[in-house]
Amino acid sequence: MYKQEGTKVAIIGAGAVGSTTAFAIAMQQLCSELVLIDVNKEKALGEALDISHGLPFIGDMYIHSGDYSDVKDADCIIITAGIPRKEGETRLDLAKKNVKLAHVITDSIMEHYNKGVIMVISNPCDLVTYKVAEWSGLPSNKIIGSGTNLDSARFRVLISRKLGVDVRNVHGYILGEHGETQFPAWSHTHVAGMSIDEYADAIGVPFGEDVKAEIAQKTKSAGAEIIKLKGATFNGIAVSAATLLRSITEDEHTIRTVSTRLNGEYGISGVTLDVPALLGANGVDKIIDMRLTDEEYELLKKSEANMREAIASVEGL
Repeated sequence: MYKQEGTKVAIIGAGAVGSTTAFAIAMQQLCSELVLIDVNKEKALGEALDISHGLPFIGDMYIHSGDYSDVKDADCIIITAGIPRKEGETRLDLAKKNVKLAHVITDSIMEHYNKGVIMVISNPCDLVTYKVAEWSGLPSNKIIGSGTNLDSARFRVLISRKLGVDVRNVHGYILGEHGETQFPAWSHTHVAGMSIDEYADAIGVPFGEDVKAEIAQKTKSAGAEIIKLKGATFNGIAVSAATLLRSITEDEHTIRTVSTRLNGEYGISGVTLDVPALLGANGVDKIIDMRLTDEEYELLKKSEANMREAIASVEGL
């Protein structure tokens, strides 16, 4: 069997998100071995073959399908599998289904796990991340959720379009949860080293509270808008996941907003929330305990309350 030595990544779930994430990883050559694992073995094999046929144009990797035994020696295990929401189904109903599925997946992973960071993409991301950390018994730094990494990117895109500046010059974070109680940390949003308000004033673009509220709302509703327009979201999250993977496999010590368990940071313990964290080979090297405004801190507390309620709703699953 052909195999390359080097970094190994396993993706659980070969649906739209899993397969697109695999494609993004292959396009950026982020590992030496990439394995797709899915209950639908034919789908996983087909996706692996399809991606591998593009390798002559981008570079060599060992891309294949497999089973849970293949998570052994993986540097990162990415969980993308989930059940889509049906018409008339409540968010709580869906959460319970996906938490049950995540329990089965986690148990299957841990039968063979011997190293690596587990990255959760499956929704509800923050809740599943919390439960995977609980079930796995691994140190909390080893389990991260993609969380608001994508929301933060959407936030930056909206600001760049409003101000007419390269998005790479915009820095800002969406905190709290990947969901209804998320909020932008405007006090830590900068363009070219200047605060957002200072930069807007410097170029003569109105950027009052009404503009900020509109950007925050568009950021929050971006996923729902895409689902309405095309039926699903997978391209943005795939690139987001690949970016997080690079931070881990290349030990970049990059600051990303991810879902991670807080242990006293921001005065909060025992729940997973989305905050900036320093990512490296061991997962979360350090949670960045930013100084928030009183208003921002109150919004973070709302996310905490929402998460505690969600955790209680799936207790025992």
